[in-house]
Amino acid sequence: MKKNILLPTDFSDNAWSAAVYALKLYVNEECKFYFLHSYKMKTSTISNQSNKSLTTMADNAMKALEELKDMAQTSNANANHEFEIILSVSSLNEAIENSIKKHKIDCIIMGTKGTTSAKDIFFGSNTVRTIKKIKGCPVLIVPNEFDFVEPAQIAFPTDLHHFYGEELLPLKRLEELYNSKIRVLHINKEEELTKIQEYNLEMLKTYLKNYSCSFHWMPDYAKKAQEINDFIEELDINILVMINYKHSLIEKIINEPVIKKIGLKPMIPFLVIPCLI
Repeated sequence: MKKNILLPTDFSDNAWSAAVYALKLYVNEECKFYFLHSYKMKTSTISNQSNKSLTTMADNAMKALEELKDMAQTSNANANHEFEIILSVSSLNEAIENSIKKHKIDCIIMGTKGTTSAKDIFFGSNTVRTIKKIKGCPVLIVPNEFDFVEPAQIAFPTDLHHFYGEELLPLKRLEELYNSKIRVLHINKEEELTKIQEYNLEMLKTYLKNYSCSFHWMPDYAKKAQEINDFIEELDINILVMINYKHSLIEKIINEPVIKKIGLKPMIPFLVIPCLI
């Protein structure tokens, strides 16, 4: 079945780097890639500009999208891949939501930062807003200038307080691309699991029983973000996968923009799956 992949772009190097990662990740899959650029003019700005200048802005954006599409087709001579472009005057998240519905998008792939990124910022504002607002589709965030590596090892941290069902479909599909190993990580905050955690663990094992999967326990010796970093390094993890639900670790990460304070650096691609409940 053909996959539909959305590639939001602000025409930055970071956005192109994420697109290149997407093309390589799905090299053996039949895909349609949609390059999306959105711009929303403030009413005060529109009133001070002529229709001609607004038309020029739209024309320039469309030209840039066409060039991006041509560059992708030239650098990626893959018969499995098609490319389309979308120019929207809505806000980025509105444009993404509309694209998800209209084109039945399977995954959004974007960079960590945009044209105005600062070195000490973990995720750019657009990335943070997308993680917070988009609930209908997983988002794969790719670090800037990240060289593609086949995702042989996938880390899935969980506190086991949450029951997972259909939310794990994107994790399964990712595993199936390269017959990856899923490494489930639980950080022991408690001396023993509660009955709810035990139940969720058994359900998780059942749900992943047909996949190459292992379960790992780590003591609670530091910030969770730092422990995840250590786990990534120790097991040579290639992609980090997390479910975004209320009070999850992702919420804490995206609400704290400074790397040195949160500890979790975007060393590897990070798949954020929205919670269905």
